[in-house]
Amino acid sequence: MTILPSAYWGSAEWYARIVQCDDCVIDIGENYVKRSERNRMRIMTADGEMLLSAQLCHADRPRQPMRDMRLDYSKRWQHQHWTAMVSAYRSSPYFDHYADRFADLYSRRWEFLVDYNMEILARTLASLHCAERMPAVSESYVEATEGDADLRDKRRGSTFAIEPYVQVFADRVPFAPNLSIFDLLMCEGPAAAAILRRCRL
Repeated sequence: MTILPSAYWGSAEWYARIVQCDDCVIDIGENYVKRSERNRMRIMTADGEMLLSAQLCHADRPRQPMRDMRLDYSKRWQHQHWTAMVSAYRSSPYFDHYADRFADLYSRRWEFLVDYNMEILARTLASLHCAERMPAVSESYVEATEGDADLRDKRRGSTFAIEPYVQVFADRVPFAPNLSIFDLLMCEGPAAAAILRRCRL
């Protein structure tokens, strides 16, 4: 079994696990971990990698289950994220093709982070023509057993490797192998799913 955390625009590795592994579960019963892809995405800009973080209510409280994490709209983070994503990817080969599928994610409001993340996941898998790969979701903590691939703790070593593809600012910044799936989708479009299937896990 592959155990995944909920992810805000998960990384290429996160999506490769879903595309390649038949027994995936997203654990929303685990405790929220700060500074992780649970509410962060990495994109490529003209100045290099940029981190975008969805704002949360009371994110500093210890031992909060992921399923209870609420989004905080007191700051205009949705507008800032979409503006950064448009600026970074509007010249990518597939931005015009996919932008309308995702734009309203930044004008609507979700109460809970996991609901927002699941909507992003569903739309992304549909765009990858992999809707049937939607993982199971566990509302209670999933105990890992021997042989399970547990991606909740990123301190563990990973053998992940993705074949290089042409990123938007390839003429000025080096290839970044594990950005948000948004990067791969905007740069490779319909070929993105095949690239994920060929990743080494």
